[in-house]
Amino acid sequence: MRGITLYEPRSYRDFEQTDRFKAFRVVVEQSDLYVRAASALHGETEELIRRCRSEIEAAITRRHEFLNSLEPIEEHEADSPAVTRMVRAGRKAGTGPMAAVAGTVAEYVGRGLLQWSREVIVENGGDLFIKVDEPVLVGLFAGNSPFNGRLALSVGPTPIPIGVSTSSGTFGHSLSMGNADAATVVSHDIPLADAVATAAGNRISNADDLKKAVEWALSVPGVEGALAVLSDKIAVVGNLELVPLPLP
Repeated sequence: MRGITLYEPRSYRDFEQTDRFKAFRVVVEQSDLYVRAASALHGETEELIRRCRSEIEAAITRRHEFLNSLEPIEEHEADSPAVTRMVRAGRKAGTGPMAAVAGTVAEYVGRGLLQWSREVIVENGGDLFIKVDEPVLVGLFAGNSPFNGRLALSVGPTPIPIGVSTSSGTFGHSLSMGNADAATVVSHDIPLADAVATAAGNRISNADDLKKAVEWALSVPGVEGALAVLSDKIAVVGNLELVPLPLP
């Protein structure tokens, strides 16, 4: 099985076409999504991205703190269900709602594509929506750590879609206030996985923080498992299956 890897820049994306999956990319403004589905659903994916972005942009217009706050904010009665889930994810994780934006877009698109494809994988900058009938490997990329590209999570089958989100303080474009090479969270609530991965990464300044950060992440209701990497140290908790990847 080929893995979906978490890394920036996005040269890791595998566009090999198989009987099981067609792989394609759709970019709408800042949203750059990689999708694997039964067919190349470019138009459907673009429309779903635009809908989700429109809902988020409307929330930002209603109150600017939605965009800028690094702390939890209150729900608004005019928010869409997707936006409300961003706010709730931030509340559980102790972050602003935009900490869940990539996971929210991935989930919105992934769930929408399920009407055309039984299996769907959507990756959005290190945040994945996964709905598969057979296992897939999610490769762990962790900057300059010796674990980089050497381990993968085995995920699936997933009768209920699941999210795998990674935050890093050493690579990628997402805001992180920590030093972790990777902080990865698994949850059936994909926006929550995104927000908690950000918050866990923020808690890691040195190797002594790894265990405390992943244990905190696992304590958040809805989180299935978490791991964190800093240099040659790794901490893993919860319902995760790690497998080694062969050397290139």
